[in-house]
Amino acid sequence: MRASLGMPNRLLPTGQPSIRFWKMPKLKSKSAAKKRFSLTASGKVRGNVACKRHGLRKRPQQMKRQARGTFILAKGDANIIKRFLPTA
Repeated sequence: MRASLGMPNRLLPTGQPSIRFWKMPKLKSKSAAKKRFSLTASGKVRGNVACKRHGLRKRPQQMKRQARGTFILAKGDANIIKRFLPTA
C-alpha cells in the first residue's frame, strides 16, 4: 500500500519515513494532449483547427482558407490543457 501512495519503502525505528529514501510521485502528461497541442515561447497554447480531416469537397472555400494553420486557444481552454501538460 505504501508504494502506491508514493511513500518510501524504509522507515526509521520511530515508524517515520526516512527523508533519504523519499520519492516524489511522477508527473505524467496526457498523451492525447501531447499529440494535439503545443506551447509557444510566451506560454500560450497552440492547437490545430477542427473540421479539416475529411469531407472538404462540400465545405465552402472560405472556411477551408480560414482553417489553415494553427490557432491560439482561449485563456480558459488553455488553463485546462496546461494541467494536462505539467512538464511542458
